[in-house]
Amino acid sequence: MRLSRSFVPTLKETPAEAQIASHRLMLRAGLVRQTSAGIYAWLPAGWRVLQKIAQIVREEQDAAGAQEILMPTIQPAELWRQSGRYDAYGPEMLRIVDRHDREMLYGPTNEEMITEIFRQSVRSYRELPQNLYHIQWKFRDEVRPRFGVMRGREFLMKDAYSFAIDYPSAVLEYRKMMLAYMRTFQRMGLKAIPMQAEAGPIGGNLSHEFIIVAPTGESQVYYDAAFERIDPASGDFSFDSPADLNRFFSLLTTPYAATDEKHDPALWRNVAEKREGRGIEVGHIFYFGTKYSEPMGLVVAGPDGRPVHPFMGSYGIGVSRLVGAIIEASHDEAGIIWPESVAPWKAVLLNLKMGDARCDALCEEVYAGLGAEALYDDREERAGVKFADADLLGHPWQIIVGPRGAAAGTVELKRRATGERAELSVADALARIG
Repeated sequence: MRLSRSFVPTLKETPAEAQIASHRLMLRAGLVRQTSAGIYAWLPAGWRVLQKIAQIVREEQDAAGAQEILMPTIQPAELWRQSGRYDAYGPEMLRIVDRHDREMLYGPTNEEMITEIFRQSVRSYRELPQNLYHIQWKFRDEVRPRFGVMRGREFLMKDAYSFAIDYPSAVLEYRKMMLAYMRTFQRMGLKAIPMQAEAGPIGGNLSHEFIIVAPTGESQVYYDAAFERIDPASGDFSFDSPADLNRFFSLLTTPYAATDEKHDPALWRNVAEKREGRGIEVGHIFYFGTKYSEPMGLVVAGPDGRPVHPFMGSYGIGVSRLVGAIIEASHDEAGIIWPESVAPWKAVLLNLKMGDARCDALCEEVYAGLGAEALYDDREERAGVKFADADLLGHPWQIIVGPRGAAAGTVELKRRATGERAELSVADALARIG
């Protein structure tokens, strides 16, 4: 994409309302624009990041055996009355009355709706287990939306829902999601720490939240350094092997981790390497048994023919929240430092002298070799402006073409994360970027 023809409205000054790094940088880099309190429009660069994060989430959910669907954002209030949550959920729920005086709501989550879909469709234990997910916009009317997309009112979320015939089968589904989540965050360049958590308004008696460590995290966290050595993508763990899932779950739950509210120094006695930092929640999973299937009348025939209420779990990842969380974990004074897997463009090509025949010709050659994952800064701007915007947008690679290099047929390649620079031929630069 040529920057001169692109809608990437960067800002030199930091907007006054931006309180944390990710909010400042997302506005300055032209990823989003606020339309009302806690609600954002995603501009082309931000939308590309959001799509890449969603695709990684999707691939790991599919690998774990979950199946993608799409449920509506607007739900009938009656379903929530059946579960008992309509009045209990609180003012965060946006309640709506349609033109026929039917009570509706803008869904903050989908336990009731997926239970209703299953109630209409599944009859026998032979059809279980099942795990369905979707990636959908949600709305929760936060009393004080702040920190940009980190705590907005409208947000993109992956939520999955599992159904199993008994407790052991349900726990295996839960553990599949734990493995899928750890792989998901690793692919985004994040080290996630699973912590036992309260179930909150979702309910249930088994729950973990996934925390990434960042200097500007919302809460203080304490954890065993053993978490930093767990590799969910090592090939040692299989979604199809209960023994592997149990072993992985044991690895994740044996080391000690806690938020500040639950910190207990006595539990640190056997921890060789203690870690402490600030944490951001990016995912939350719940097992809650028959909390929804029983009051909503979801039953299937068990192996002995008797009716059974399926055992359920739900699993959320904040897709739009992850954009902010990744930036909080990976930035410097100059701007964002994207992991390659989610960067809006893998590389930016900087033409330092537009109109120079050799610079223009070499840039066109490089641009053709880079393909769709490149942004070509072909603007009639000073070199300093181009360098500043390239660092601000956080492209993993910068390819710099100036008159001296163009005359020699070489380019300068800069790695954004390290600042490392090298003079290379076009072929070698393209090979290095991969």
